[in-house]
Amino acid sequence: MRFVLLALACLGGAAFAAEPQLRPSAGLLFKQPELMRAGACVIYREGGAGWVLAEPVFYLKGEVLSSGVQTRHLGQCPAVPGKNLEQYSRDEFNRHALAYPCVAPGAAERDEQIGIVRLRVTDWETPHAKKAENAGRLYRGMFIERRLEKGLEIELEADLLERCTS
Repeated sequence: MRFVLLALACLGGAAFAAEPQLRPSAGLLFKQPELMRAGACVIYREGGAGWVLAEPVFYLKGEVLSSGVQTRHLGQCPAVPGKNLEQYSRDEFNRHALAYPCVAPGAAERDEQIGIVRLRVTDWETPHAKKAENAGRLYRGMFIERRLEKGLEIELEADLLERCTS
């Protein structure tokens, strides 16, 4: 009898392990779906680091078109030998940003559930300084490698977005 219970527990654990893990973005959409309803104004921000001399904040604002949880396969993050992320060129950084979310080189690939928000761009402010080249998705009027323009549709993970305050 113990053997049967042990076998059932192992099989149940194996079935549970096969379920894709929830990323925080998926958890957010499950717990608070009203935050990312179609028509809502959302904003994605970058920058603002520092206590005394804070960096400027750059942003992308848009209107939610749709949101949902998707299962995605997370492959290996593209790596540049001998460089860390802060040393990447813009092209190297873009390759990494397009692959994200991904797993560290050498880690096992896996499936995860991700909360994705599709939005229509309405406004933005991007950095132009050379030092911002590999600091984020926004740079010189671009979102990763796409020229920003009103009406452009993009997808971001839900936990990267905030509701607009004004």
